[in-house]
Amino acid sequence: MTTIAGMLYDEGGSGDPILLLHGLMGSAQTWRRQVPWLRRFGRVHTYDAPGHRRPPPSSLDTEAFVEDLIRHAEELGRVTVIGHSMGSLHGWCLAAARPDLVSALVVEDIAPDFRGRTADAWAALIRRWPQPFTTEDEVREYFGDVAGQYFLDSFERRDDGWYLHGEVSTFEAISSEWGTRHFWSEWDAVEAPTLLIEGASGITPPGQMAEMHARKPSSSYVLVPDSAHLVHDEQPQRYREVVSGFLAGLR
Repeated sequence: MTTIAGMLYDEGGSGDPILLLHGLMGSAQTWRRQVPWLRRFGRVHTYDAPGHRRPPPSSLDTEAFVEDLIRHAEELGRVTVIGHSMGSLHGWCLAAARPDLVSALVVEDIAPDFRGRTADAWAALIRRWPQPFTTEDEVREYFGDVAGQYFLDSFERRDDGWYLHGEVSTFEAISSEWGTRHFWSEWDAVEAPTLLIEGASGITPPGQMAEMHARKPSSSYVLVPDSAHLVHDEQPQRYREVVSGFLAGLR
């Protein structure tokens, strides 16, 4: 992995650029299990969002995160954006704001409208985490194998163990904003070919990803019922199958 600009990493491969965008409380490293097979479709790049292993923007609204993403994407030119959760939202907002930068889009388990939801209970839970986690096994035992590996790929490792790689207040503010507004207009403005992948997580409001597809019939929509929020890690073969088919169809 080679850093090429800011928090953008060149993961290798050849051809047109692919940009992978992680979810809230994730990191560029959470994509490492997908990078090897994605290299056959282009030159793969990962990215650490602001507030994740680096300082947050001065404003914690979505527009500030997208502006940072635009600055990094401009280093690559026209890209295929593959996102998970928060990364997918930022990806389609990038595609809406700068269609010249996005040639195709994969959206995994996120929706445009979380109004009325709050991050209060979720943030309180994070603040009770028993940090530091002193061993890898402790992380996996606390979160389970899949989410545990996600956090091991993201957490900051210090001499005495693993710590959250950002401030709870930052993550809370990012999530809280989604409860105050919707992103349907940004979704409706997307022109790039899009694949929508939904898990059975309960995180995405019911019916919204299907509605995204209905509002943009040219998109593809796949429901993966035997997975929760981390579809790409919980059902990696199914995820690879549908994403590979989508990327192959772009050629």
